[in-house]
Amino acid sequence: MLKTTVYLPEELEVRLDAEAAATGISKAELIRRGIAMLLDNSARPKQARALPVFDSGRPLTPEAMDDALYEHIKERAARR
Repeated sequence: MLKTTVYLPEELEVRLDAEAAATGISKAELIRRGIAMLLDNSARPKQARALPVFDSGRPLTPEAMDDALYEHIKERAARR
């Protein structure tokens, strides 16, 4: 976990203290849960990460990839 500092208005601090005492859950955990709830319920569309792109140096056709995979499996089976 990373540590961060958050400045709270006194009223929120008092309410947070009371909630932590009443539930037995630490203030830090209550803050984490509140942030998670906010982000999980955000109306902002969630963007998928782009997949990494790399060049293997030798483009293969699907058939050539199947053949290479078959050869690799055959070689591993022969070693056993």
